Amino acid sequence: MRDAGHEQETLLEVNNIEVIYNHVILVLKGVSLKVPKGGITALLGGNGAGKTTTLKAISNLLHSERGEVTKGQIVYRGDHIAHTDPADMVKRGVIQVMEGRHCFEHLTIEENLLTGSYTRTDGKGAIQADLEMVYNYFPRLKERRRSQAGYTSGGEQQMCAIGRALMSRPETVLLDEPSMGLAPQLVEQIFEIVKSVNENEGVTFLLAEQNTNVALRYAHYGYILESGRVVMDGPAAELRENPDVKEFYLGMSDEGRKSFRDVRSYRRRKRWLS
Repeated sequence: MRDAGHEQETLLEVNNIEVIYNHVILVLKGVSLKVPKGGITALLGGNGAGKTTTLKAISNLLHSERGEVTKGQIVYRGDHIAHTDPADMVKRGVIQVMEGRHCFEHLTIEENLLTGSYTRTDGKGAIQADLEMVYNYFPRLKERRRSQAGYTSGGEQQMCAIGRALMSRPETVLLDEPSMGLAPQLVEQIFEIVKSVNENEGVTFLLAEQNTNVALRYAHYGYILESGRVVMDGPAAELRENPDVKEFYLGMSDEGRKSFRDVRSYRRRKRWLS
Protein backbone atom coordinates (compact mmCIF):
# COMPACT_ATOMS: atom_id res chain seq x y z
CA MET A 1 0.00 0.00 0.00
CA ARG A 2 1.26 3.43 -0.89
CA ASP A 3 1.93 6.18 1.59
CA ALA A 4 -1.34 8.11 1.79
CA GLY A 5 0.51 11.26 2.79
CA HIS A 6 2.72 11.25 -0.29
CA GLU A 7 1.63 13.93 -2.75
CA GLN A 8 1.12 12.44 -6.21
CA GLU A 9 0.56 14.07 -9.58
CA THR A 10 -3.15 14.31 -10.43
CA LEU A 11 -3.72 12.54 -13.74
CA LEU A 12 -7.49 12.84 -14.00
CA GLU A 13 -9.78 15.42 -12.42
CA VAL A 14 -13.58 15.45 -12.55
CA ASN A 15 -15.06 18.77 -11.40
CA ASN A 16 -18.73 19.02 -10.42
CA ILE A 17 -20.16 17.18 -13.43
CA GLU A 18 -23.82 16.58 -14.17
CA VAL A 19 -24.95 13.92 -16.62
CA ILE A 20 -28.38 13.78 -18.23
CA TYR A 21 -29.84 10.90 -20.27
CA ASN A 22 -32.45 11.47 -22.99
CA HIS A 23 -32.39 15.23 -22.21
CA VAL A 24 -34.47 14.73 -19.05
CA ILE A 25 -33.06 12.10 -16.64
CA LEU A 26 -30.48 13.59 -14.26
CA VAL A 27 -28.10 10.77 -13.27
CA LEU A 28 -24.99 12.49 -11.88
CA LYS A 29 -25.51 15.54 -9.66
CA GLY A 30 -22.27 17.42 -9.13
CA VAL A 31 -19.72 14.58 -8.97
CA SER A 32 -16.10 15.58 -8.30
CA LEU A 33 -13.08 13.33 -7.90
CA LYS A 34 -9.33 13.16 -8.47
CA VAL A 35 -7.27 10.21 -9.70
CA PRO A 36 -3.55 10.40 -8.87
CA LYS A 37 -1.00 9.02 -11.30
CA GLY A 38 0.05 5.49 -10.38
CA GLY A 39 -2.77 4.95 -7.90
CA ILE A 40 -5.79 2.67 -7.55
CA THR A 41 -8.91 4.76 -6.92
CA ALA A 42 -12.26 3.11 -6.16
CA LEU A 43 -15.76 4.33 -6.98
CA LEU A 44 -18.06 2.58 -4.52
CA GLY A 45 -21.83 2.36 -4.17
CA GLY A 46 -24.82 0.17 -4.84
CA ASN A 47 -26.49 -0.59 -8.15
CA GLY A 48 -27.72 2.64 -9.77
CA ALA A 49 -25.46 4.92 -7.71
CA GLY A 50 -23.83 6.40 -10.83
CA LYS A 51 -20.50 4.55 -10.92
CA THR A 52 -20.72 3.28 -14.51
CA THR A 53 -22.07 6.62 -15.74
CA THR A 54 -19.05 8.37 -14.18
CA LEU A 55 -16.64 6.03 -16.00
CA LYS A 56 -18.48 6.49 -19.32
CA ALA A 57 -18.45 10.26 -18.87
CA ILE A 58 -14.65 10.08 -18.62
CA SER A 59 -14.19 7.69 -21.57
CA ASN A 60 -16.80 9.59 -23.63
CA LEU A 61 -18.99 6.55 -24.24
CA LEU A 62 -22.16 8.30 -23.02
CA HIS A 63 -23.37 9.41 -26.45
CA SER A 64 -24.03 5.82 -27.54
CA GLU A 65 -26.64 5.71 -24.75
CA ARG A 66 -28.09 9.21 -25.35
CA GLY A 67 -26.29 10.63 -22.36
CA GLU A 68 -24.25 13.82 -22.10
CA VAL A 69 -22.25 15.85 -19.62
CA THR A 70 -24.27 19.06 -19.20
CA LYS A 71 -22.24 20.77 -16.47
CA GLY A 72 -18.76 20.66 -15.00
CA GLN A 73 -15.36 19.72 -16.41
CA ILE A 74 -13.33 16.58 -16.98
CA VAL A 75 -9.58 17.21 -17.22
CA TYR A 76 -6.92 14.64 -18.16
CA ARG A 77 -3.28 15.69 -17.95
CA GLY A 78 -4.40 19.32 -17.98
CA ASP A 79 -6.56 18.97 -21.12
CA HIS A 80 -10.35 19.31 -21.13
CA ILE A 81 -11.62 16.02 -22.57
CA ALA A 82 -15.42 16.22 -22.17
CA HIS A 83 -15.97 16.28 -25.95
CA THR A 84 -13.03 14.14 -27.03
CA ASP A 85 -13.75 11.25 -29.40
CA PRO A 86 -13.55 7.85 -27.61
CA ALA A 87 -10.92 6.67 -30.10
CA ASP A 88 -8.78 9.69 -29.21
CA MET A 89 -9.14 8.78 -25.53
CA VAL A 90 -7.58 5.40 -26.35
CA LYS A 91 -4.68 7.21 -28.09
CA ARG A 92 -4.26 9.31 -24.94
CA GLY A 93 -3.86 6.08 -22.99
CA VAL A 94 -7.31 5.91 -21.35
CA ILE A 95 -9.01 2.51 -21.75
CA GLN A 96 -12.34 1.36 -20.31
CA VAL A 97 -12.98 -2.29 -19.45
CA MET A 98 -16.74 -2.52 -19.67
CA GLU A 99 -19.02 -4.16 -17.14
CA GLY A 100 -19.95 -7.64 -18.37
CA ARG A 101 -16.57 -8.20 -20.06
CA HIS A 102 -17.70 -7.96 -23.74
CA CYS A 103 -15.18 -10.32 -25.34
CA PHE A 104 -15.46 -11.19 -29.02
CA GLU A 105 -17.06 -14.60 -28.55
CA HIS A 106 -16.09 -16.14 -31.90
CA LEU A 107 -12.42 -15.12 -31.65
CA THR A 108 -9.87 -17.06 -29.64
CA ILE A 109 -8.51 -15.66 -26.39
CA GLU A 110 -5.27 -14.72 -28.14
CA GLU A 111 -7.09 -13.04 -31.02
CA ASN A 112 -9.12 -11.06 -28.47
CA LEU A 113 -5.94 -9.93 -26.76
CA LEU A 114 -4.36 -8.87 -30.04
CA THR A 115 -7.36 -6.66 -30.88
CA GLY A 116 -6.20 -4.50 -27.96
CA SER A 117 -2.98 -3.70 -29.85
CA TYR A 118 -4.79 -2.61 -33.03
CA THR A 119 -3.93 1.10 -32.68
CA ARG A 120 -0.27 0.57 -31.83
CA THR A 121 2.52 1.49 -34.22
CA ASP A 122 5.57 0.23 -32.32
CA GLY A 123 6.00 -3.01 -34.27
CA LYS A 124 5.30 -6.73 -33.91
CA GLY A 125 8.20 -7.34 -31.55
CA ALA A 126 6.87 -4.95 -28.92
CA ILE A 127 3.35 -6.35 -29.29
CA GLN A 128 4.63 -9.92 -28.90
CA ALA A 129 6.56 -8.89 -25.79
CA ASP A 130 3.41 -7.39 -24.30
CA LEU A 131 1.43 -10.52 -25.15
CA GLU A 132 3.94 -12.50 -23.10
CA MET A 133 3.63 -9.89 -20.34
CA VAL A 134 -0.16 -10.43 -20.27
CA TYR A 135 0.31 -14.21 -20.20
CA ASN A 136 2.72 -13.78 -17.31
CA TYR A 137 0.01 -11.99 -15.29
CA PHE A 138 -2.73 -14.34 -16.51
CA PRO A 139 -1.23 -17.85 -16.91
CA ARG A 140 -4.75 -19.24 -17.35
CA LEU A 141 -5.12 -17.20 -20.55
CA LYS A 142 -1.98 -18.77 -21.97
CA GLU A 143 -3.46 -22.21 -21.32
CA ARG A 144 -6.70 -21.22 -23.06
CA ARG A 145 -5.20 -18.99 -25.78
CA ARG A 146 -6.51 -21.19 -28.64
CA SER A 147 -10.01 -21.50 -27.16
CA GLN A 148 -12.92 -19.45 -28.47
CA ALA A 149 -13.67 -16.77 -25.88
CA GLY A 150 -17.39 -17.62 -25.91
CA TYR A 151 -16.60 -21.08 -24.53
CA THR A 152 -14.48 -19.88 -21.62
CA SER A 153 -15.62 -19.16 -18.06
CA GLY A 154 -16.72 -15.78 -16.71
CA GLY A 155 -13.44 -15.44 -14.82
CA GLU A 156 -11.39 -16.22 -17.92
CA GLN A 157 -13.39 -13.68 -19.93
CA GLN A 158 -12.78 -11.04 -17.25
CA MET A 159 -9.06 -11.79 -17.41
CA CYS A 160 -9.23 -11.57 -21.20
CA ALA A 161 -10.97 -8.17 -21.06
CA ILE A 162 -8.33 -6.76 -18.69
CA GLY A 163 -5.51 -8.34 -20.71
CA ARG A 164 -6.91 -6.86 -23.93
CA ALA A 165 -6.88 -3.41 -22.29
CA LEU A 166 -3.25 -3.89 -21.23
CA MET A 167 -2.30 -4.76 -24.83
CA SER A 168 -3.01 -1.14 -25.81
CA ARG A 169 -0.24 0.00 -23.41
CA PRO A 170 -2.63 2.19 -21.37
CA GLU A 171 -1.67 4.84 -18.87
CA THR A 172 -5.08 4.67 -17.15
CA VAL A 173 -7.60 1.82 -17.02
CA LEU A 174 -11.26 2.49 -16.14
CA LEU A 175 -12.37 -0.86 -14.73
CA ASP A 176 -16.13 -1.37 -14.35
CA GLU A 177 -17.39 -3.98 -11.83
CA PRO A 178 -14.52 -6.49 -12.19
CA SER A 179 -16.02 -8.79 -9.53
CA MET A 180 -19.49 -9.07 -11.09
CA GLY A 181 -20.66 -12.67 -11.35
CA LEU A 182 -17.39 -14.18 -10.14
CA ALA A 183 -16.74 -16.57 -7.26
CA PRO A 184 -15.00 -14.96 -4.24
CA GLN A 185 -11.74 -16.81 -4.89
CA LEU A 186 -11.63 -15.51 -8.47
CA VAL A 187 -12.43 -11.98 -7.30
CA GLU A 188 -9.36 -12.05 -5.03
CA GLN A 189 -7.26 -13.36 -7.91
CA ILE A 190 -8.42 -10.57 -10.27
CA PHE A 191 -7.72 -7.86 -7.68
CA GLU A 192 -4.29 -9.32 -6.90
CA ILE A 193 -3.44 -9.07 -10.60
CA VAL A 194 -4.72 -5.48 -10.75
CA LYS A 195 -2.48 -4.67 -7.78
CA SER A 196 0.53 -6.31 -9.46
CA VAL A 197 -0.04 -4.49 -12.77
CA ASN A 198 -0.40 -1.22 -10.87
CA GLU A 199 2.82 -1.74 -8.92
CA ASN A 200 4.97 -3.32 -11.64
CA GLU A 201 3.76 -1.52 -14.80
CA GLY A 202 2.73 1.80 -13.23
CA VAL A 203 -0.78 1.60 -14.70
CA THR A 204 -3.30 3.90 -12.99
CA PHE A 205 -6.70 2.36 -12.17
CA LEU A 206 -10.08 3.94 -11.54
CA LEU A 207 -12.41 1.08 -10.70
CA ALA A 208 -16.15 1.00 -10.07
CA GLU A 209 -17.10 -1.75 -7.67
CA GLN A 210 -20.05 -2.86 -5.53
CA ASN A 211 -17.86 -5.24 -3.51
CA THR A 212 -16.71 -2.57 -1.06
CA ASN A 213 -14.87 -4.95 1.22
CA VAL A 214 -12.52 -6.19 -1.50
CA ALA A 215 -12.17 -2.85 -3.29
CA LEU A 216 -11.08 -0.98 -0.15
CA ARG A 217 -8.42 -3.60 0.59
CA TYR A 218 -6.74 -3.00 -2.76
CA ALA A 219 -7.48 0.66 -3.51
CA HIS A 220 -5.49 3.61 -2.18
CA TYR A 221 -8.41 6.05 -2.12
CA GLY A 222 -12.18 5.68 -2.36
CA TYR A 223 -15.28 7.69 -3.27
CA ILE A 224 -18.75 6.55 -2.18
CA LEU A 225 -21.59 7.43 -4.54
CA GLU A 226 -25.27 7.38 -3.74
CA SER A 227 -28.03 8.53 -6.10
CA GLY A 228 -25.56 10.29 -8.38
CA ARG A 229 -23.68 12.20 -5.66
CA VAL A 230 -20.42 11.67 -3.80
CA VAL A 231 -21.49 11.27 -0.16
CA MET A 232 -18.06 10.45 1.28
CA ASP A 233 -14.43 10.05 0.23
CA GLY A 234 -11.07 9.40 1.84
CA PRO A 235 -8.02 7.13 1.98
CA ALA A 236 -9.14 3.51 1.65
CA ALA A 237 -7.67 2.53 5.03
CA GLU A 238 -9.74 5.23 6.76
CA LEU A 239 -12.94 4.32 4.90
CA ARG A 240 -12.49 0.66 5.93
CA GLU A 241 -12.54 1.69 9.59
CA ASN A 242 -15.27 4.31 9.33
CA PRO A 243 -18.29 3.20 11.43
CA ASP A 244 -20.81 4.76 9.05
CA VAL A 245 -19.26 2.96 6.08
CA LYS A 246 -19.26 -0.32 8.01
CA GLU A 247 -22.89 0.11 8.98
CA PHE A 248 -24.01 1.21 5.53
CA TYR A 249 -22.40 -1.69 3.68
CA LEU A 250 -22.81 -4.42 6.26
CA GLY A 251 -25.99 -3.41 8.13
CA MET A 252 -29.32 -4.66 6.83
CA SER A 253 -32.76 -3.54 8.00
CA ASP A 254 -36.11 -5.28 7.58
CA GLU A 255 -36.63 -3.27 4.39
CA GLY A 256 -33.23 -4.25 3.02
CA ARG A 257 -30.11 -2.14 2.66
CA LYS A 258 -30.36 1.24 4.39
CA SER A 259 -29.39 4.46 2.68
CA PHE A 260 -26.15 6.11 3.72
CA ARG A 261 -27.98 9.31 4.63
CA ASP A 262 -30.48 7.37 6.77
CA VAL A 263 -27.62 5.66 8.58
CA ARG A 264 -25.86 8.95 9.29
CA SER A 265 -29.11 10.46 10.57
CA TYR A 266 -29.79 7.40 12.69
CA ARG A 267 -26.29 7.43 14.17
CA ARG A 268 -26.58 11.12 15.04
CA ARG A 269 -29.98 10.48 16.65
CA LYS A 270 -28.58 7.52 18.56
CA ARG A 271 -25.68 9.57 19.91
CA TRP A 272 -28.04 12.42 20.82
CA LEU A 273 -30.44 10.09 22.67
CA SER A 274 -27.60 8.52 24.61
